[in-house]
Amino acid sequence: MDVLLANPRGFCAGVDRAIAIVEEALRRFGAPIYVRHEVVHNRFVVDDLKAKGAIFVDDLAAIPRGSTVIFSAHGVSRAVRADAEARGLRVFDATCPLVTKVHVEVAKMRGQGREIVMIGHAGHPEVEGTMGQSDAGIHLVESVADVARLALSPSVPLAYVTQTTLSVDDAAGIVAALKARYPAIVGPKKDDICYATQNRQDAVKLMAREVDVVIVVGSPNSSNSNRLREVAANRGTPAHMVDRADELDPAWIAGRRRVGVTAGASAPDVLVQEVLARLRAMGAVSVRELEGAPEHVVFPLPRGLSGAAEADAAASD
Repeated sequence: MDVLLANPRGFCAGVDRAIAIVEEALRRFGAPIYVRHEVVHNRFVVDDLKAKGAIFVDDLAAIPRGSTVIFSAHGVSRAVRADAEARGLRVFDATCPLVTKVHVEVAKMRGQGREIVMIGHAGHPEVEGTMGQSDAGIHLVESVADVARLALSPSVPLAYVTQTTLSVDDAAGIVAALKARYPAIVGPKKDDICYATQNRQDAVKLMAREVDVVIVVGSPNSSNSNRLREVAANRGTPAHMVDRADELDPAWIAGRRRVGVTAGASAPDVLVQEVLARLRAMGAVSVRELEGAPEHVVFPLPRGLSGAAEADAAASD
């Protein structure tokens, strides 16, 4: 059995930045540091940060007044920001800059008097944060069927935005349905689906043609990890998602000659290495990384943390 590794895979710039913000806040201010929602959707990462002194909460009411809180990479609504200010919390924002871009688009489109259609998954924190950038006039669709159920007049000025971690193909189908029903609808100047989501899905599409089964490393609540599994399955290649290597079922790879491995944008490489070790124990004789799109994106830490981190880096040089 041979193993092919998708490229790129694993951490993206937004996830790197979010984790670094929590770690730098802990280093600079000491524990506890509060984090609203899981900073990224990966159980291993969250457990590691908990062990270092981070406390994860879903409600700001659970945070003592005057404490330090970090908003997760998925972003928050305007109401959450106002609540944090009212409670006297020191805030560091780990919202991915590409999610912030969508928030800015919503504000701009609403300022133009447009109703907005949000393409995304109900209940996902990124969707809640984005829809929370406006008090009204924003409508969620999850599928082409939802587009047909929209109770919006064609005469109403419309715009659309999307969750950054959607399936590129699924989102394109929904956008096409929106344009067919509302020909005057406008979208963002640049696609909202982020570069990392696009690159990882493209890598899986290429890999799925060469393997008998795909293993995606990612936590169950990770949207982009679930989309990677779907991308492979939609191309007729059996695909399974595992949080850790011990979830790998030998029946999935029994008799398979080529196994593909990838990881969601919130899954650290250490978990990929664990899966590769387990595959070797199950009979894998080689591991080969495929060629893929290079990624050089780096997002700086927010003001109040970046100076400390950069000073340390300079001292170590």
